[in-house]
Amino acid sequence: MADNEFGYTRWGMDWVRLAEPLRQTRPDPLLPRARSIARNNGVRTETEGRIVRAHIHRGGQASVTHIELTPLPRATVTGLAPIIGTAPAVPTDDMYATAIDAGISLAPEPAAIDCSCTARTARCVHVLATFYELARQVDQNPRFGLDLQGYGHDPGPDDSAVPTEVPRWVPLNTLDPAEFFEA
Repeated sequence: MADNEFGYTRWGMDWVRLAEPLRQTRPDPLLPRARSIARNNGVRTETEGRIVRAHIHRGGQASVTHIELTPLPRATVTGLAPIIGTAPAVPTDDMYATAIDAGISLAPEPAAIDCSCTARTARCVHVLATFYELARQVDQNPRFGLDLQGYGHDPGPDDSAVPTEVPRWVPLNTLDPAEFFEA
């Protein structure tokens, strides 16, 4: 077994980078606690398409984390198909290196992150623990990481014109009352 308990494959390291980005300049005090939660099986995940729901129980506290991932762009899927194929084979580190050499980015990108805890931030300990748990699952089965990003599913028509950012909240002052009430 490798020295790293999370992200010991190249596929899983992309998921660890969600919790430990390279651009981070100072230590994050939440990371040791998040790793401990994931290491001690404190994260129970459920996946549905590109959505991950994680239930985290620590002592008397419980939190639900919701992470939605952006789908892989059509160009990435078509470039990845000859390398990995569509059959449910387990991708190897050599396949990862081939994809990177071809200029294909395989790193996951969250589209939306939410947690029921009181921290009210996208980088709370529960979200970080979920990233570590997902890294562990992707280390065990790299195909799972691709499936979470929509690989192997019909991407639909050309998705280049589809906006990737959909606002979660509508500002109240942008609503027109005339659309909701009769005068």
